[in-house]
Amino acid sequence: MADFQTSTHRSRWIFTPQDLIEKYKAANQRAKQTLEKYGVTRIEVDADGSLQYPEPQISAKDNAEKRSRPKPLNVEEEQLMRSFYECKIQEVCAAFSFPQKIQATALIYYKRFYLQWSVMEHNPKHIMLTCIYVACKIEENHVSAEELGKGIAQDHQMILNNEMIVLQSLDFDLIVFAPYRSVDGFVDDMEEFCLAKDDQLQMLKDLHRTAKMEVDKTMLTDAPLLFPPGQLALAALRRSNEMDQILDFERYLSTILSRQDLSHALSELIESLDAIDSWVRKHQVPTAEDMKHIDRKLKFCLDPSSHDKSKKREKKSKHKSKRSASEMQNLPPGA
Repeated sequence: MADFQTSTHRSRWIFTPQDLIEKYKAANQRAKQTLEKYGVTRIEVDADGSLQYPEPQISAKDNAEKRSRPKPLNVEEEQLMRSFYECKIQEVCAAFSFPQKIQATALIYYKRFYLQWSVMEHNPKHIMLTCIYVACKIEENHVSAEELGKGIAQDHQMILNNEMIVLQSLDFDLIVFAPYRSVDGFVDDMEEFCLAKDDQLQMLKDLHRTAKMEVDKTMLTDAPLLFPPGQLALAALRRSNEMDQILDFERYLSTILSRQDLSHALSELIESLDAIDSWVRKHQVPTAEDMKHIDRKLKFCLDPSSHDKSKKREKKSKHKSKRSASEMQNLPPGA
């Protein structure tokens, strides 16, 4: 069985908050430069994972188009876009009744992918679905691309085309460790710690259930890129325990650390759990209404021709409204 302590998850995919800021800024800046140079940010992906970049704009007409091209997303808008589709990952997995480990694996893949890329370079809806597809394969819950695409009315070929670029962007580090399994282990351990019987056993079952709901919230933040799954699980359990106070949580933490001869590390562990709680508290799930403006900007970056099509639709709609108003004015009295 894989061990987190010796895993690539621990050695290569746990970062500091500053690391994340720098990676997000770098990806955003690269996409802005691409937009300036090519007039479009989308990078086409072939089925073999090879990338097709657009041609530079050099003609007089292209220079005129430069002045009217869409504005790029800023770092904060990209964060909202990523967050929106992370929620969609949970919704799609729930709709297909996938196990939590698939949801968690897909979310972690998605988060890692966008450490390398901007949402302006690769459509987040496409990457979201591809991450779910890859997670199903890795977790041996086989669902075909056709079945996944059909279930949510999307072209399955898009999923297949993006599979290789997702795998490459993850450096083929596909074994991930999610907090859900850690929650299971800690609750079993708590039963022994409390010498639980009857009513307390039921309370621990309730704690178990609510802790997994807390993990769901945690998985929508950057915390899985910053902390090991065991700490994410303990933070979720501690938040769940705060309401009913089923056990003395700090004493339980001391017991865990004493088994590993790490009693001196209690303050450090509590500091980490507090930091995780802070990430959960400050996270806001963007609504569809919040995303309208950002989504419009993203579509124009990925495909500037959609900007022209949108303007034509608006113009046509206004013309139709004016014509209707004119026709109403010409109606005979009493009509």
